[in-house]
Amino acid sequence: MKQKIGVLGGGQLGRMLQQPAARLGIDLLFLDPDENSPAKQICASSKHVTGKFTDETAVKELADQCDILTIEIEHVNTDVLKQIKKEGKVLICPDPDDIALIKDKFQQKERLKKILGERAVAEQRAVASDSTSVKQLGEQMGFPFLLKSRTDAYDGRGNYVVQSPDFIEEALQVLKDRPLYGERMVEFQRELAVMVLRTRDGLVYSYPCVETEHEDNICKTVYAPAKISLDQAHEARQLAETAIRETFTGAGIFGVELFHLKDGSIMLNEIAPRPHNSGHYTIEACTISQYEAHLRAILGRKLPPQPTRQNRPAIMYNLLGAEDPTYIDMLCERADSIAGATIHLYGKAESRPKRKMGHITITGSTMAECKHSLRQLIGEASESPVKVLVCMGSTSDGPSMQACCDTLKEFGVGYHKEVISAHRQPAKLREWATTAHERGYQVVIAAAGGAAHLPGMIAAQTSLPVIGVPINATSLDGLDSLLSIVQMPRGVPVATVAIGNSTNAALLAIRILGIADDTKLRQIEEKMERNRNDVDTANESFREVYTDTDAFQLQSQSSSKKKGLLGSLKENLTT
Repeated sequence: MKQKIGVLGGGQLGRMLQQPAARLGIDLLFLDPDENSPAKQICASSKHVTGKFTDETAVKELADQCDILTIEIEHVNTDVLKQIKKEGKVLICPDPDDIALIKDKFQQKERLKKILGERAVAEQRAVASDSTSVKQLGEQMGFPFLLKSRTDAYDGRGNYVVQSPDFIEEALQVLKDRPLYGERMVEFQRELAVMVLRTRDGLVYSYPCVETEHEDNICKTVYAPAKISLDQAHEARQLAETAIRETFTGAGIFGVELFHLKDGSIMLNEIAPRPHNSGHYTIEACTISQYEAHLRAILGRKLPPQPTRQNRPAIMYNLLGAEDPTYIDMLCERADSIAGATIHLYGKAESRPKRKMGHITITGSTMAECKHSLRQLIGEASESPVKVLVCMGSTSDGPSMQACCDTLKEFGVGYHKEVISAHRQPAKLREWATTAHERGYQVVIAAAGGAAHLPGMIAAQTSLPVIGVPINATSLDGLDSLLSIVQMPRGVPVATVAIGNSTNAALLAIRILGIADDTKLRQIEEKMERNRNDVDTANESFREVYTDTDAFQLQSQSSSKKKGLLGSLKENLTT
């Protein structure tokens, strides 16, 4: 029998739930205070309920019409959901106990610490809502620290950075009438997220780890996949999967936010029991979207093979309300001209600064292609002026590479010079090699002496052309470096120049760039012509023609001189 799903919440997440539901023939009904909410706009029905998510009567009215209840926002009345669950007539996904736990962020993290360990989440402590208690907490944790609301916090609302005791009163005013807790600030390199799907029978699937960038605590851009190593991405997915598998019992999609810390480790931040902003990209880039996956999971329907597989790189860009009322229209007009860009507008009647009005997802064959399209979208489409990455294993290699840099300057080629030690900085090497294309570089010149592993290790991790420069750094006069660089295994090509000949490395890089730049090719041709002319000029003063006639004359002169000398000698001897 066909089952009907009731959704508490009718915002943009509900709207995107409705899209696959319509395609799959699934009936949805929405509870939302707005009669013309984003979800209701595209789901015609007289049975939608207009009311608050916390209103017991409204929630029960929705439940009476449905077989399954789910949510698109966690700030709901969990007490009435538990009551409905106890009656046994309606399945609730995720489980009301899961929602209740996640609603209280302090209790959520306390549970996660018990399951995943103390170091899996940041240190936190409950605190009373008075200045004396908050000051004592600051003295214990150290300033600055985060003062957070335990409930009703999202999109940065409900958080306050307490820089010093002078900020306490303002923090309490911003977070008034809410239960609070304090959290130690962590030093992180980037923010990550993983969408995790849990089925009715407890199977868990994770989508790829993505990187999220925020503006004023609101998600602005999502990069899928994240710009981290494969090992770190695997660690993030495993942590997210374990958190969902071991902590919750209900079916559905969960958004898991994480930190990539400065020391390279992964720390869990918090969990949302619903579709998540960081998973919008799955609509265009994955086998099935987070929304379709959620519907299939709560209905108990089969999943397709590799349901969470990402098929192409993607960037999601949130369309946030701005002071300029034409801003979003301008971005959408630009997106119309960008290959791989898909516009999602949420149908919200009023645009306010920082309000999520829609998003644009950009897909491409590479992340570099996606980033170029993003620059076009936001008006930063000028091509990167830096084309060549010039790297070396040590600052001592700098003098040998000066001729390279001078040559690149001569041809007007932008470059970035960086020390990357293959042996002392393996993590940095991997990061720069795997992201070189994304940073806008088109050629890599790598210099190394001794073991000289830098060029080969970069070539093994980038699709860009790599030119190796052997450096004379040992008693073997650079022969060890030359042989190390030139003897790369099949499949890891490194174009290797002569020992210390960084000028040729630069010229080869310019020729590679010239494939797509006629100006550079003409410059190379002019340089070759100047070289020919220089040789001709030098030859004018050096040229000497020597013939056999000259040889005969020279020989005759030499014989005469010898005869004269002998005659004089005889004359002297006889006298």
